[in-house]
Amino acid sequence: MSALTPPTDMPTPTTDKITQAAMETIYLCKFRVSMDGEWLCLRELDDISLTPDPEPTHEGSWEDLTDLVEQMRDDTEDPNYLMANERMNLMNMAKLSIKGLIESALNLGRTLDSDYAPLQQFFVVMEHCLKHGLKAKKTFLGQNKSFWGPLELVEKLVPEAAEITASVKDLPGLKTPVGRGRAWLRLALMQKKLSEYMKALINKKELLSEFYEPNALMMEEEGAIIAGLLVGLNVIDANFCMKGEDLDSQVGVIDFSMYLKDGNSSKGSEGDGQITAILDQKNYVEELNRHLNATVNNLQAKVDALEKSNTKLTEELAVANNRIITLQEEMERVKEESSYILESNRKGPKQDRTAEGQALSEARKHLKEETQLRLDVEKELEIQISMRQEMELAMKMLEKDVCEKQDALVSLRQQLDDLRALKHELAFKLQSSDLGVKQKTELNSRLEEKTNQMAATIKQLEQSEKDLVKQAKTLNSAANKLIPKHH
Repeated sequence: MSALTPPTDMPTPTTDKITQAAMETIYLCKFRVSMDGEWLCLRELDDISLTPDPEPTHEGSWEDLTDLVEQMRDDTEDPNYLMANERMNLMNMAKLSIKGLIESALNLGRTLDSDYAPLQQFFVVMEHCLKHGLKAKKTFLGQNKSFWGPLELVEKLVPEAAEITASVKDLPGLKTPVGRGRAWLRLALMQKKLSEYMKALINKKELLSEFYEPNALMMEEEGAIIAGLLVGLNVIDANFCMKGEDLDSQVGVIDFSMYLKDGNSSKGSEGDGQITAILDQKNYVEELNRHLNATVNNLQAKVDALEKSNTKLTEELAVANNRIITLQEEMERVKEESSYILESNRKGPKQDRTAEGQALSEARKHLKEETQLRLDVEKELEIQISMRQEMELAMKMLEKDVCEKQDALVSLRQQLDDLRALKHELAFKLQSSDLGVKQKTELNSRLEEKTNQMAATIKQLEQSEKDLVKQAKTLNSAANKLIPKHH
């Protein structure tokens, strides 16, 4: 124990002072963001051991520990160290955000919109990356930092970017450079050219030096790494409607809760992920079922309308047939009348032939009109018959389609039942695992209580040992005093 005892004439740094110094160091570092597998880790003071070694080998251990803490404090006060730490933090956050966005988008299996939470967090992280190390420009309203200026340079480097830059400038709802920069990022992602534009911008550091500090993220190696990671976003599809979206007043705050993970809940999170996937499949099947039901209802309504139209056409066909029969009878009657008039003209006097000729011409005119009407009716009848045949063919095709839809609906219902059974099974397993975790937690608390009791007992034994040592020393001193008296 003598090695840990400092000289009496020098001030002794206490553990509280060392702890305070370490806490100040971590505060200046603004947390260290590190990658633990695919999750984010924020190392805090509780993760750092501040107790000295149990058996130090030299007399100046306290002085060395104090020097180490002072060195850590000096390092964290260095602006270059802080900027490097911020670049590393932003790069790790970009890795997590891009990886999580790609995985969640592929699992979702549909086009992403502006309400998708991982996509919102990705834009927030990209905004922080573009803002890192920006030079402040002085205006009559004060200092202003905006990443819209560097993004405007892209159209000079890549001609394809001129289209989205013009679109951003034409949007009526954007009033600030920050809003234009956010709109530009969204349009570039929709165009699947965000990685290409960022690489072209990072390669021109002589242009970026006008907007960024020398140790900014866009000027260092971390910016090139992030631009390479953006290539993976070309596999996702996104669709944004920015006319009604307020991009000027949004607050860009990184939500660390999406990336933090508790080591004790890894199994529970896997079960939650499986259940979430099953629920997504269930919702998809139910939505498909509703869509099929709506399609079947629409087809049924079309079938009813076709049946009504078919009935109406049948009635019209019967009326047309009756009319044709009537016209045929009238034509026969007109022929008989014309033949009778011709015979009477041959036998009758000449003065009556003129009147009979006029009647004959009128009868011929009437016959011609009736013949033309008959031709029109026959043509209309042929059209109605062809329409009826087409409708019958359409009815057969619709019936076949309905049968196929019903078969698909039956199979989907069977899949839904299987998914429900699997969901119940997973829920039972999750409940069993939760019960096991609860039992282990109770056992751990009991062990901690026993450990505390044993520690208290050890302290009592150490105190009793000290008392016994004191009594032994007292007895030894008393015995030493008694021995000279006997002599």
